[in-house]
Amino acid sequence: MCGIVGVASNKPSVDKLVAGLLRQEYRGYDSAGLAIFDESQEIKVYKSTGKVSELQNSIDQNPVNGNTGIAHTRWATHGLPTTENAHPHHSNKEIFVIHNGIIENHQEIRTTLKALGYSFESETDTEVIAHLIHAKMSQNNTSLVESLKAAVKDLRGAYAIGAMSSKEPGLVAAARKGSPLVVGHGHGENFIASDQLALADFAENFVFLEEGDLAEITPTNTKFWNSEDQQVDRPVVVAKSLGETIDKGEYRHFMLKEIMEQPEKIKGLLEGQLTESGVQEEIFGPEAPAVFKQVESVQIVACGTSYHAGTVAKYWFEGLAGLPCSVEVASEFRYRNKVVAPNTLFVTISQSGETADTLACLSSAKDSGYLARLCICNVPSSSLARESDLVFLTKAGPEIGVASTKAFTTQLVGLLMLTLILGRHHGLSAAAENKINNSLRALPDSLDSVMKLEKEIIEMAEDFDQKEHALFLGRGIHYPVAMEGALKLKEISYIHAEAYPAGELKHGPLALVDSEMPVVAVAPNDDLLEKLQSNLEEVRARGGKLYVFGHYEAHIQDSTIARFIELPEIPELIAPLIYSIPLQLLAYHVAILKGTDIDQPRNLAKSVTVE
Repeated sequence: MCGIVGVASNKPSVDKLVAGLLRQEYRGYDSAGLAIFDESQEIKVYKSTGKVSELQNSIDQNPVNGNTGIAHTRWATHGLPTTENAHPHHSNKEIFVIHNGIIENHQEIRTTLKALGYSFESETDTEVIAHLIHAKMSQNNTSLVESLKAAVKDLRGAYAIGAMSSKEPGLVAAARKGSPLVVGHGHGENFIASDQLALADFAENFVFLEEGDLAEITPTNTKFWNSEDQQVDRPVVVAKSLGETIDKGEYRHFMLKEIMEQPEKIKGLLEGQLTESGVQEEIFGPEAPAVFKQVESVQIVACGTSYHAGTVAKYWFEGLAGLPCSVEVASEFRYRNKVVAPNTLFVTISQSGETADTLACLSSAKDSGYLARLCICNVPSSSLARESDLVFLTKAGPEIGVASTKAFTTQLVGLLMLTLILGRHHGLSAAAENKINNSLRALPDSLDSVMKLEKEIIEMAEDFDQKEHALFLGRGIHYPVAMEGALKLKEISYIHAEAYPAGELKHGPLALVDSEMPVVAVAPNDDLLEKLQSNLEEVRARGGKLYVFGHYEAHIQDSTIARFIELPEIPELIAPLIYSIPLQLLAYHVAILKGTDIDQPRNLAKSVTVE
């Protein structure tokens, strides 16, 4: 959630640290800070609440010309978003630390450190790390790296740590467990960051720290140790031109850009992976064909938007492939006892590949009797991708807006392709598979046609400007589409929105319906359309205002239909992808009218790397 960047260099680096923080603003944060060795090799510290621009103002008022430093954007977990709680934290102005994650035993460590005479200036769990490193250094007379090695053995929880010592100018130490950290190799300088994109302008070669790794960076060298304190080599990944992909271009917000990119991204995803003979099993990995022959059930685990994608896929796995499929929220799944059916494929879904709860589920699944662990992910270098047996990359490109859009639809494409492959082994006919393949090939053009409805959606959005609540309805496979629509609206417009299966109206939600409650319905021309029409009549009879996206046959000719937006005739199986787009656009344009921070909505973060 928070952003880390550090640099060891022989060149001025303040601007690089600030640029690295700006690259990670999309992750969500409420304060920022920076520590850097100045020209006299003293460490200067700057902190501010609010945006990185406030930190920049503080630096401008008291400039520094330093080469080696660490910087951080904080999303509050322990303690309010105040200057005192902002990182970096220090111990006796000798050890300076930035940290992502949560130290679960921080209270226990704090008590021990207080008994040793350490005093605390903040409410954070991070400050205990600085004092703990200092204590280890004082007790053992060791270097920063050796002291960090000793300190992390006392920590319980998740962490990505960057640390400096006033006694060792030109050196940054780092450690990770359960929270991502990458080392970037520049020209005459080296970096650490929580996100590869933070270093887009400065590095092309990267090393992704593995679980339990420690690193030491200097301007001319990098060293790595594993969790057993053995010095190791880690593979270098080359990634050029990252910076070219994270510009808003002509768009007002990243979210709108990412909505509009979906036809192109899905077209690119299908190219080379959907051939004349269908979806190739090897796109999930070289071992995929052998694994897929054995699959007898599917377990999907995910969070938020990715969970909604998995819920859509449940209808595909069971309806097309004939495979039992369970979909669960990762934060719940990880804490309950499970019964694993034989030959169950364990599937995780995550845009970032760093979602803490999903990663924890993946780790626990390793020795739980699953046939194999497959992830659907947008970031090839992520922890989820590196630690899974099989991988499908959604190729959506960097998604900067907190409210996921193109990641969701590319996840759905990946899940449908997986369904087709598993269906081959469970009786899906060649004719049925070919029909779905043709629908997928036509999908980018279908998405383009839906984008042309934006003007009508803008007019619909005007009706929501003064509303505080909204109800979303769907049936069957479009209930999770309604869930996703409600999530988008609440995320970025702050309107309280809930989704229900339309058949559940009489079991409680109907009590909410009145002329002030907008009711949004997803109404494609499928087998449940008549049932849905009956549910809409229930809303109409109670004076509710209906906002319907659907087939013309769903258009009830009545004044209580506030707005009806007709979508083109669409093959039933790909309809969830098509119907997601107008709901994204509706949420976006309502948020425009509300004047909210669309790309960085309050209290939210893009990559949820803490529990």
